Amino acid sequence: MKKRTQLLVLAFLSFALFANAQETIKKKKVKKAPKPPKVLVPPTAEELQKAEAAIMAAKRPNILLVLFDDLGFSDLGCYGSEIRTPHIDRLAKKGLRFTGMTNSARCVPTRGSLLTGLHPGQAGLLNGSGKLVADCVTLAEVLGNHGYSTYGVGKWHVGHLPTDRGFDEFYGYPGGHSQDQWIQERYRRLPRGRKPELKYDDGEFYATDVFTDYAIEFMGQAEKKRKPWFLYLAHSSPHFPLHAPIESVKSFVPTYRKGWDELREKRFEKLKEIGLIDSDSWKLPPRSLVPTDKNEIANGFPGKPNPAWDSLDKDRQEDLAYRMAIYAAMVKHVDDGMGRIVEQLKKSGQYENTVIMILSDNGACYEWGPFGFDVRSRVGKNILRTGKELDQSGQPGTYMSYGSAWANLGNTPYRMYKHFTHQGGIVTPFIIHWPKIEKVNRWVRDPAHIIDLMPTMLQLSGAKYPKRYNDNDIQPMEGVSLVPTFLGKSLAPRTLCYYHQGARAVQRGKWKIVYTKKEPTPPKWELYDLEKDPCELDDLAEIHPEVMRELIKEYDEWAERAIPKNKQRQKHRE
Repeated sequence: MKKRTQLLVLAFLSFALFANAQETIKKKKVKKAPKPPKVLVPPTAEELQKAEAAIMAAKRPNILLVLFDDLGFSDLGCYGSEIRTPHIDRLAKKGLRFTGMTNSARCVPTRGSLLTGLHPGQAGLLNGSGKLVADCVTLAEVLGNHGYSTYGVGKWHVGHLPTDRGFDEFYGYPGGHSQDQWIQERYRRLPRGRKPELKYDDGEFYATDVFTDYAIEFMGQAEKKRKPWFLYLAHSSPHFPLHAPIESVKSFVPTYRKGWDELREKRFEKLKEIGLIDSDSWKLPPRSLVPTDKNEIANGFPGKPNPAWDSLDKDRQEDLAYRMAIYAAMVKHVDDGMGRIVEQLKKSGQYENTVIMILSDNGACYEWGPFGFDVRSRVGKNILRTGKELDQSGQPGTYMSYGSAWANLGNTPYRMYKHFTHQGGIVTPFIIHWPKIEKVNRWVRDPAHIIDLMPTMLQLSGAKYPKRYNDNDIQPMEGVSLVPTFLGKSLAPRTLCYYHQGARAVQRGKWKIVYTKKEPTPPKWELYDLEKDPCELDDLAEIHPEVMRELIKEYDEWAERAIPKNKQRQKHRE
């Protein structure tokens, strides 16, 4: 029955696209003819049969999956930011924007889920380390077996090598959470010795721009093969170390001299203006708390609020304005790269047949404290930069982050950050662009999860998810296809569960429970009504204990199958 329903949805999509194609033909024959508004009528049984046949014969789309690293929920222009991202904004205007797409709160677990359609523990990447297990398959493996050329660029961070898990070609760094963006030798071309390998003179190499160069190179290779392609472009920007060309950085400094308090309020108002905030139930939270013990991540408080911008002296404000300006410049360079990619797609005639998806791996990152850290410090050491040293911020030889107060801005309108399972840690901007989508420039408000990307891509490509692969029984997919949203349809209601380093959450309909503490035992869950309180400000745990019990039971049932039971992981279930 489920398979038949999926076929009907696909058939309806095909029918709509066929009708649109017929209209395009008519436009060429009768120029400037007035047309009545389009009314999409459900197809008849006979039309469904024809549409199903058309689906089977349809040209498989190219798929471009673009992942930001540590991008906050409202850090794109089309999500309310002051950061200029015109190329991504245009894709959003001609596509779909999701308000409730969620990830797994951190780099490694999100990448594991995104690539496999499984929860992090099932994929072998429960927390911040590990490697993909043998009884899962990646998007590249499944699409590659369906005739796609498969390419990876940028950050990998899930163990093995990309070319061992289905990718034909790769350029980037297979290990580690981040690399110096100025040092060419830190990045690798795989398979080893594969040509071409792009070379850059001293002072020319900047990894974010080079990743775009390789994306375009791989797209050109695929075009010559006359095969559909899947390209996974996993940027390391804007993850620390903060690096960007100085001219880009200085263009943003005046903006960030205004400080995070003023800009949080402006973003909140912009979110109302663009329609993401659609009711009076949204309230801008106070500045988020910051854990005082920097060696603990997502283990709760005591903590202290981020400081008011006006409470800081001028030297500190200038240092922080430069830090945020570097971050913004990194986002800008990703956007510039998207402009180059779209231009190449149009030039090569592939634009109309390419699905583009853009999202982030987690919320903005608070490490470590309001002022950020410098050098390779894992304990929060901060250097106050002034004078000439300030002008060198983000340039070769520096290693710095921007801190929790700017991250709080990035996650507007939510509170908390990467590592946490509150909304600020797990809700990501998510854009889908495909010229064949009928109803564009709209918000999709259904709750969704990165586990949904695998079934979505399979439905778009016609690929089949295997029961066995490389002599291993493969775990079944966990997500659902998002294709119904292309037609303006809602997804079926479901419960979504989250876990990362002791932080956990459950969302079912309007209700969400969440906690971050390992202590006390038993842990204290919080309960929020996301319809009336989308920013998680009013804990209703004591008012609705029956809802709490139901959702905790659902979490326990999910954890039984989604979190490994071995001794190393058992402590995370207690």
